[in-house]
Parts: sequence; C-alpha cells; structure tokens
Amino acid sequence: MRTSKPLYVQIYSIHGLIRSENLELGRDADTGGQTKYVVELGKALSQMPGIAKIELVTRWINDKRVSPDYSRTIEKINEKFSIVRIPCGGGRYIRKELLWDHLEEFVDKSIKYIQSNGRLPDIIHSHYADAGFVCSELTKFFGIPMVHTGHSLGYPKLERLLEAGSSEEAINAQFNMCQRIAVEESILYYSDVVITSTHDEKEKQYGAYRNKDWPPYVVIPPGTDLEKFYPYTEERMWDDQWQPVRIAIRDQLWRFFMHMNKPLILTICRPVKKKNIAGLITAYGEDKELQNLANLAIFAGIRKDIQTMEDNEREVLTEMLLLMDKYDLYGKLAIPKRHDVEFEIPELYRIAAQTGGVFVNSAFTENFGITLLESAASGLPVVSTQYGGPQDIIANLDCGLLVDVQDTANIAVAIKRILTNGDLWKRFSESGIQKTGQFYSWPAHAGRYLETIAPLAKKSKAGHKTFAEVGKKFMKARKLIVTDIDNTLIGDRTAQNQFIQFIRKHRDEIGFGVATGRTVESAVEILKANGCPMPDFLITSVGAEMYYAYEEQFTASTGWASHIDYQWNREKIVSLLRRFSFLEYQEEETQRPFKVSYYVHVPDEEVESVRRELVRHKIRCNFVFSHHQFLDLLPIRASKGLAVRYLAYRWNISHDDIIVAGDSGNDEDMLTGEMLGIVVGNHSAELEKLRGKRRIYFAEKGYASGILEGIAHYQFATMPSGVAV
Repeated sequence: MRTSKPLYVQIYSIHGLIRSENLELGRDADTGGQTKYVVELGKALSQMPGIAKIELVTRWINDKRVSPDYSRTIEKINEKFSIVRIPCGGGRYIRKELLWDHLEEFVDKSIKYIQSNGRLPDIIHSHYADAGFVCSELTKFFGIPMVHTGHSLGYPKLERLLEAGSSEEAINAQFNMCQRIAVEESILYYSDVVITSTHDEKEKQYGAYRNKDWPPYVVIPPGTDLEKFYPYTEERMWDDQWQPVRIAIRDQLWRFFMHMNKPLILTICRPVKKKNIAGLITAYGEDKELQNLANLAIFAGIRKDIQTMEDNEREVLTEMLLLMDKYDLYGKLAIPKRHDVEFEIPELYRIAAQTGGVFVNSAFTENFGITLLESAASGLPVVSTQYGGPQDIIANLDCGLLVDVQDTANIAVAIKRILTNGDLWKRFSESGIQKTGQFYSWPAHAGRYLETIAPLAKKSKAGHKTFAEVGKKFMKARKLIVTDIDNTLIGDRTAQNQFIQFIRKHRDEIGFGVATGRTVESAVEILKANGCPMPDFLITSVGAEMYYAYEEQFTASTGWASHIDYQWNREKIVSLLRRFSFLEYQEEETQRPFKVSYYVHVPDEEVESVRRELVRHKIRCNFVFSHHQFLDLLPIRASKGLAVRYLAYRWNISHDDIIVAGDSGNDEDMLTGEMLGIVVGNHSAELEKLRGKRRIYFAEKGYASGILEGIAHYQFATMPSGVAV
C-alpha cells in the first residue's frame, strides 16, 4: 500500500548476534527466530513504496569469540535498509538476562544517534522486553508512536518454570524475571499497538498482565522466504548450486545412520529445555516400530565443545547424548554439531521431504513456530506441539498434526500415522506448499504491517504518557540555563520578572531548568507562588531526583534513578548515624529514597567527624553540607552538578553551552567544572573559596539580576554554540 508520506521506521532488537546474511541461528539461546524475523522484516519493508527508511537497531559487539561482522557500526543492506549497532555494556557478547543494567546506556546512545540524524523516526518498533524498555524511554522523550512485539513473555515463562519445579528465587536469579515482567507491564502502557503472531499469544499469553487492556493488538503472522524454502518437487535453475550442499548434508548424515533409505524425522531448534528435545528422543527411543520405520536427525544449534557452553545448553545437549546411549540409538539418531543456516537448513527440509519424512516441533509451548512454515513451504509434513502458535499455523495450512507433547507417546503415534499413510502424507505436503504463500509470504506480512503502522504516524502521542515536548525541544536546543531557586531565581521580584521575560524570549533555543534542595512538590509550589514559568526539567532534593515537564505536570526520570542507584544503601547510613547526637533527622516530607537529610547543631568543623565515620565503614556517598545547618547524604553518583552533566551527556549539549547559577554550598559541585558558572551577589560565604576559579563568574548584583549579569558576561544568548569562554 502507499501512504501519503513514506515512513522512517526504526526496529529495535538488542540482544543476539544480528547481521544481514548467514545468521548464526541456534548458536545460543539469544540467537534464534527473533534475530531472523527482524532481518527479514526489514528486508521486506524496504521493498515497500510506503517506506522511506528502515533501520534495525541492535547492540554493537566487539568480541574475539564472535565474528567481526558484529562490530560494524553501520551495515548497509540496500538503499533503504541498514543495521545500526549501538554500544552498551562494553564490547563482550553477553546474554540478554545480563543486559538489564546496561540498557540506560543504550537509551542514552540511541538518543545521541537520533539527534545525529536530525530527524525523529515516524515509528519505533521494539522486539522483546529489553528493546521494549529502550523504546518506552524513547517514546517518553520524543512522543514517537511505539509498536511492540514480545516474541516471548515473562509471565508464561514463569508459570512453566514453576510448574517444572523451579523456585521463584532461582528463576529470578537466572532470568531477572521480576524486572522483566515489570518492564513488560510498562511496555504495554506505552505501546500504541502490540503486534502478535497468533491469537493464542494475544488472548492467552498477554492475559496475565495488569496492563493488558491498554494497547490494541493486531495479529500479523510472520512470513517465510519462499525463494529459499521452495518445494522439494521443484527443480530451480540454480539447483546445481545446491548440489554440493546436498552432498555435504548426506555425507554428514551417513556418519550417523546405518540405513540411509529410511524416511527422516527432522527437528531443528535451539538446545534449550523448553524445546523438549528430550521428549522427542524419548518418544523415538521407546517405540521400536518407529525406530525400524525411520531415522531421527536433531539439529540443535551450533557447538564446538559442550563443556564450554552456557548451563542451559550444556544440560540439554548432555541429556541428549545420555538418552541416545540409554535407548541405544547409535546408527539411528543423528546429532550433528553444526549447520549452515543460509544453505543447509532449506536443503534439509527438502531432503527430509524426498525421503517421505516428517518435521517435528516437540516444544512444551511455541510462541509461533517459524520452522513449521519452512517445513510446510518445502512440502514436508509436520507434527507439532498443540500449545501456542502452531494452532494457527496448522489450522491455516492443514500441513500436519497437533499433539499434546506432555505425553511423549503422543509424538510417536502422530509421526507413525503420517509416515504409514501415503494419502495423508501427500495431503499435508501439497496443502503446505499451496497455502504457505497464501497465508505467510513476506510481501503479505509487510503489507499488513504497513497498514497497521501508517495511521500511527499521523497521530500525536497521548500527552499524559510522555514529556515529548521537552524531548523534541532538546533535539534542537543547543543551550541550557540551570539555576537554584531560593535566593537565586527568587528573592527579588523585579529581577525575577526580567529573567522570566528573557527565558520566554529565548524559549525555543535555550532549555531552562532548576536545581534545588527542595522536593519536587515544594519546588513546583514555590515556583507557582512566585509566578515563574514551569521549567523544562527539575533537579530536586539536591540532585537525588530528576523530573521532565509536560504542561503543568512533571514525570520522574527513571533513567536518572537507575543511574544513581549504584552502591546506595540508605538503611545502613541511617542506622550508622544514629550515634551522632548533634544530627537531627529531618521531617519525613524532606526525606527521599535517594537522599538522607539532617539538621546540624554543632560548629562546622565538627561535621567532619560524620564524614570520617562514613569512610571508616566504607560508605560511598556524596556529602553535602550547606548554610552551616543542613546535611544531605546522596548516592555517589547523585548531586546537582552530576545531574546537569548527565543531562548534557544524554542530550549531547556541550558544557560550553550550559550556564549554572547558585548561591550556596549545595550548588558548589554544580558551579565547579567545565560549565559556565554564575555565583549571584547575595551568595553565602561558603562559596567565597571559588572566587578566581576558571569559568565561575561572581556577579555584583544579587538574585535573578545576578543571573542576568552573568548571562551578559558570557554573551550567552548571542554567542555561537560551542565557543569557549
């Protein structure tokens, strides 16, 4: 279909090894069907006239253990489609469960990449929960319509693992399941559309979520490459190119089989427990009739040395070998160590079909089942789990049988039924070939996809969900002014009004924020009471919290909270400082999750004993003492100055283009450094030590007049961006 304006779409799929060709499917648990789907989706969409640009955004990996292909920052696939790799968590390849702590870095660098393009995408589409987290943050900042595809979900996986006897503690330790499910709830809240592969996924798998009713759902089953997975009955003009592949496969199978003239039972999957490979081997091993009837070949990923693999894969592969020995399946069962996805897998389906064989998906549950489509397109009948997406596939294609795989005998019965009934085998084979193109071609998928997303690009994001106006402003604004409130911004009403006029005049080109020791509620209250315009952002509680504005509301920055949580132990600090009688714990309304506050009732020099006690107990925190009476303890990464520097990094704003203004000791770390500092004339004596420091201007005038004096000194409103002072 055509849209009024061709769309710029970003597809986010962060984990796994992703490249445009020769995908290493089955290398590990993270390099499965999702990686193939997103590449094929990008290729299919790039052929659509309604698409201007497609970017597949994934993680940059620079690791000697994997191909250097994954360290290419940009991989151009065609004129419209590129893979963009963004670094986070260093260069080593790590599994998805360990990526959570690095996703804020991915958000930061995604923002920088979007800024470098100078244009917001029309649509962002996240795949799996990790990318969903990143895209939720991006849609908060920019209001970009968000589409999500889960591929697999936390709640159903948690239920399966609990049923299998695992404890919640063990599950959470291995899979970070609590965090994943919480993120999936947030994804549902921020998504404009959730695309599912099957009705089962839409109706059952999302049914456990609290936010299940927020987004609309659209069922669009994936496509399959019909040029690659063509019927075993066809002779293509390039068939000679496949001949060496065919010979290599047969040679590989000969190493395992005593009799090659039997039908081939084939399965291709990753070596993970949920795929229930053990159930298939048990079904085959316990049925002598089936062993006499057919050979079994299991292509379970790529391996070199089982002992060096991840625990899950190692356990599954070891169990496969033990079952092979238990049932004495030597000469009947093939477990090759590797396979080539690009050429060998398509030919495997055709070889199995030529033998009159069957493809088996014995997974406990299958979200979709792309291998079933590939089998059907090749003319190979299937036996599949009845749980999940295969229900839709078998209903549409009539290409095989569904079974309850919990009882392994059911698998053997279904396989024998197809192998021993020539008419049934032929019906399933011909129906699969005919109907795969009708229901599951990539052009059909891409067309339906474009019909779904095109209307979203014309709509603005719901305001209560985002602070998108600030994000869009910061895409263009190259300067910031950040000021304290009490005795800096306010205190002289006439000067304050002059400063407000300046901000309004330059609102489109200069971002405006406040950094204060007040709580967010108190800060908003005093700003309104003094007639101040609401800033673009608030840094509150001496840097312990950050908020972005939307109209008259402020939304907390989860990115800042995640950033400062490092090595923070509030309870230990409170317990440790109870011994100091001169410290008075402040009122509860001033206390925050990332700030502990005290009144101090001794001379300044005695406060150092508190600092020494914290150091003695190896407590790392920021120690902020101001006005000779207030002590605030913050995470080591939290302060006003660090918060401003975080904003500068996230929004790619040079320190040369940021003015910070304050009057007291809790502004000190904000005033020092590379930003342009202004100390107002009515400052506390504790800031005198900064006089003469580079890039700190001491104004003669007080309050907001001092801020304006400093702005004039730096020629801030007129000087070109990036000019050093």
